[in-house]
Amino acid sequence: MKKTIADLLIDSLLQAGVKRIYGIVGDSLNAVLDSIRRSGKIEWVSVRHEEVAAFAAGADSLLSNSIAVCAGSSGPGNLHLINGLYDCHRNRIPVLAIAAHIPSNEIGGEYFQDTKPDHLFKDCSHFAEVVTRQEQMPRLVTIAMQHAIGRKGVSVLVLPGDVASLPDNETVPEHVIHVPNPVIRPSDGELEKLAEYLNKGKKITLLCGAGCQGAHSELMELCERLKSPMVIALRGKEFLEYDNPYSVGLTGLIGYSSGYHAMMDCDVLLMLGTDFPYRQFFPKDADILQVDIKGEHLGRRAPLAYGVVGDIKHTVSALLPLLREEHSDRHLEKHVNDYKSVRKSLNRLAEPGRAPIHPQYLTKLVSDLASEDAVFSCDVGTPTLWAARYLEMNGKRRLLGSFNHGTMANALPQAIGAQKARPDSQVISLSGDGGLSMLMGDLLTVKQHGLPIKMVVFNNGSLSFVELEMKAAGYLETGTALDNTNFAAIAEGVGIKGIRVSEPAELEGALKEALAYSGPVLIDVLVNRQELSLPPKIEFEQAHGFTLWMVKAVLNGNGNELIELAKTNLLR
Repeated sequence: MKKTIADLLIDSLLQAGVKRIYGIVGDSLNAVLDSIRRSGKIEWVSVRHEEVAAFAAGADSLLSNSIAVCAGSSGPGNLHLINGLYDCHRNRIPVLAIAAHIPSNEIGGEYFQDTKPDHLFKDCSHFAEVVTRQEQMPRLVTIAMQHAIGRKGVSVLVLPGDVASLPDNETVPEHVIHVPNPVIRPSDGELEKLAEYLNKGKKITLLCGAGCQGAHSELMELCERLKSPMVIALRGKEFLEYDNPYSVGLTGLIGYSSGYHAMMDCDVLLMLGTDFPYRQFFPKDADILQVDIKGEHLGRRAPLAYGVVGDIKHTVSALLPLLREEHSDRHLEKHVNDYKSVRKSLNRLAEPGRAPIHPQYLTKLVSDLASEDAVFSCDVGTPTLWAARYLEMNGKRRLLGSFNHGTMANALPQAIGAQKARPDSQVISLSGDGGLSMLMGDLLTVKQHGLPIKMVVFNNGSLSFVELEMKAAGYLETGTALDNTNFAAIAEGVGIKGIRVSEPAELEGALKEALAYSGPVLIDVLVNRQELSLPPKIEFEQAHGFTLWMVKAVLNGNGNELIELAKTNLLR
């Protein structure tokens, strides 16, 4: 049988080490699916929504340290990929998307399902090109994957259905992709200038993010040398939080006051591997230094005294010999002790209490009971906030989320990809009731593929983070209420074990039962809707807005909410 362009595509993916493709079938993908079937060496992971396919591929890539692949059929099929691909691209995860297209002779004629995918994907990819003839393949596969790997992001290969079935006698090269691992650090002169700022600093604070992966020991030595507290950006939590006596927690909207004050109180702020976006949380009177692998990131969040390009591990290693050991430890001790006090307060909020269940208690229990190498995914909104504050990292656990793109409904799809990438690991998704509802059809994917994911639902009957934002701005909440849905019953309806918990005394036993179960489980936990999750520093405008909300609530007959808030000791 003659080889086709689709065969060359699949052979190239196999040669690159790809084991799975996530997607939904469609006639424009027929040739590709037939090639997958005939190869017998690559798994087609059928999902119920293409957005899920993109999220799952991203999680797969992140945990397997390899490029992952998703696919969508022509028109709406591949357009559904876009939100998940945006998330992958902004998280710098190498993913290849196969966007099937209408017949090539119909392009431009407003044919059924006609779009312009090579244009539509431009904003969420480094590469998006159309395959139009045999001579482009398999070379175009290498080009696409090399863009994704080399620039760390998404590549899109647009493939018309008729072109995919064209004969092609080219051979796939032995090495389809090349994975570079260069050492990138500033020049000696740049390092000396960076060291000059640090040697002069009296109160130095570090702000560290996901770019610090793999540099834990170097950063501990740097903190000791500079006597610096370390503030951790959310995406750096899994890499830096453990075995870290210099940590003072997170800052920003989901952080702690200790992290906020450690940054505001410094005279030198050293940003390492982070593109922390919230400008209002940067100090105004400190010298800000930045080290980042991407030169275009330098100075885009706050005015810099100095910025250099380099990977964190090798840059810090080269910087350490240039630093003096004469720094006072008063700045470090002050903010570490502040963090210990804040941590005690947070832990007190995670006690059982009365119904409805505190989400803090739920998250801490999940953390305490999960395996030491568990993979967690969390939805945007309050599940991310509680995960940031109460999931304990140890160097083996992983935490996935939509931390840059900030989309709803990411937790379950990412858990699907994580479980496929690590079939023997415990995978736990932390979903909001709003987030789970948005892509709930893929509970069927979990069941169909027998994925033993443990799905925890924070069921508070609302889009609670949006609700809090409305209150903080002085608005009465509108459009945030969700009907009281029994997600455990829905899970049982699709053949997944469902457990519903409403009483704090029942929660620990229910979680132990779920985690010990061999298959998928959905744990539907009724948590307190009125739990306040405020940022570490309340500005006058927010306090004023919250006061306005309280007045409006009373005038509109919603005073019971205020009573509930008072009962939970959260209005103070």
